[in-house]
Amino acid sequence: MVIAIIAVLVGLLLPAVQKVREAAARTRCLNNLKQIGLACHGYHDQHGRLPAGISLKADGGRYAYLGWTARVLPYLEQDQLWQQAAAAFRSDPNPYSFYGHAAHLPVLGHAVPTFACPSDPRVGQTAELATVSVAFTSYLGVSGTDAARRDGVLFPDSAVSLVGISDGASQTVLAGERPPPPDLKFGWWYRGWGLNRDGAAEMLLGAQEVNTIPHRYPCPRGAYRFGPGRPDDQCAMFHYWSLHPGGANFAFADGGVRYLAYTAIRVLDGLATRGGGEVVGGEW
Repeated sequence: MVIAIIAVLVGLLLPAVQKVREAAARTRCLNNLKQIGLACHGYHDQHGRLPAGISLKADGGRYAYLGWTARVLPYLEQDQLWQQAAAAFRSDPNPYSFYGHAAHLPVLGHAVPTFACPSDPRVGQTAELATVSVAFTSYLGVSGTDAARRDGVLFPDSAVSLVGISDGASQTVLAGERPPPPDLKFGWWYRGWGLNRDGAAEMLLGAQEVNTIPHRYPCPRGAYRFGPGRPDDQCAMFHYWSLHPGGANFAFADGGVRYLAYTAIRVLDGLATRGGGEVVGGEW
């Protein structure tokens, strides 16, 4: 009888404990995005613009395929890691070769806690892929509608200032959650090619992203939009989602952060552009 009572109590308490843990994880995740938003503002204060979503020709091509996430390292109390990355680029005879310079590898495999949502244990550690170690980000910069339109705030070689966001910084999303796909070939925080060497699905994502590599990933073309996903679904890499129930966290260009429910799917389409003139309404 006593054992049966204990079993019933455990059954009642376990869901409550899990809810408390998830609430704590979601709060920590939201705080990560808050720190990332503040770091982007710190970068803006110093440079007069937000960081390039991914560097291709910016800085004379000196930082080829470097993500915006790396650009804000000094503003996340990761100055030593940034100096290590900068030194790797200075000694790199051909940055566009990507894997060809060993000095990048320790940085590529260094997990940055601020980029890891605590609900996803994969992101908080390094993964071994072929001959390299890779670390990931749970948070992708919002390129706009999709990679081709570049109407958001973070896209290849972007140099968007806050005053250049005509929709208003409080009405424009800067970054949001998307866990890495199961093959772990996308979502690298430091450097990456993305879908077409444009950072898409790597450290950048559009609110209505399109699968432009069906020859590599036999997923529907899309467009993909904000909604639930699964860690074992490769096609979920094309849209924003999270491991939190019911929605995902987002950072806004004004430095604010907010949890958006999946019911805000149409709202996110408007929030993703910096100058679309959309009237953002609905439940969000």
